[in-house]
Amino acid sequence: MAFGKIGQALSAVEIFDLVRTDLEKVEREIGLESVASVEAINYINQYLQSGGGKRLRPILVLLSGRMLGDPNPTLIRMAAVVEMIHTATLVHDDVIDLAKTRRGRPSINVVWGNHTSVLSGDWLYMQAFQLALRERSFPMLDVLINLTQMMVEGELLQLERIGKIGVTEADYFELIDRKTASLFSACARLGAMSAGTGEAVEIRMADYAWNLGIAFQLVDDILDFTSREKILGKPVGNDLREGKVTLPLIYALETADAEERKLVETVLADGNYDQVPFGKILNVLHRHRGIERTQERAQAFTEKARTIIAGFPASPYQKALTAITDLVTARDH
Repeated sequence: MAFGKIGQALSAVEIFDLVRTDLEKVEREIGLESVASVEAINYINQYLQSGGGKRLRPILVLLSGRMLGDPNPTLIRMAAVVEMIHTATLVHDDVIDLAKTRRGRPSINVVWGNHTSVLSGDWLYMQAFQLALRERSFPMLDVLINLTQMMVEGELLQLERIGKIGVTEADYFELIDRKTASLFSACARLGAMSAGTGEAVEIRMADYAWNLGIAFQLVDDILDFTSREKILGKPVGNDLREGKVTLPLIYALETADAEERKLVETVLADGNYDQVPFGKILNVLHRHRGIERTQERAQAFTEKARTIIAGFPASPYQKALTAITDLVTARDH
């Protein structure tokens, strides 16, 4: 987690240190639960687990549970479950998007092919649910089933809109609610459930993390245009190349002229920047404040998340959950 210190907020290292021991247990749990009787799945799971990542979602589960109660095996298990579900979604996303890289390495669909990758993603989903089932908790399963349905609906909505320039702001938020914010929300809610809090607290935590998740995705979509491939771990400008019109572009297109819209339409149709260089698209975004307006929206959702978490008693874990709101919007990848 390359976040850096902001003001008096905890640094990424300090946040990580709060849950380091728990996170090691989560990693061990994932390793144990990722062993299959089919060798190909084992190779893929080892490749995925060694690929790194911010582990932000299990960290959210752990911090939420620790803020609200004592550590327990359920908390570790739920953190492992959400990371396995998240990894499964990335596997399927890469297949659907025909992605070539993930976190600076060849994506598994490039290494093992689409058919094997889809099936390994399915296996991870089922294994995550098998792990969750051991809790014998219908409320937790309800959260996880609703989450999975939301994410699948999000992927289907995205497929319907691929290559279309007329995606609206409302369309965009409907999509990222399902694809990103729902998982963040479930993480904090499962952490609260692991601590045995009542439904009112669970809902507050879910709301906090939902706003955090929206901000996270907005920043992701900004970085797709403004970061560098070496930092991002995948090609910049990739969303538009894949036919996805995200919020920075939606805002820019609201005031773009016919010639500028034609530039975007050309990239959407070609699936590359051969006729229209990426720099021209970036100029359109800056000229019409698409990136700046998206940054402002991200900050508004960050403030909402910060306000919600400020309502909980002060503790190192509460401070960490507050700091994450800044770190998410200030990150470079």
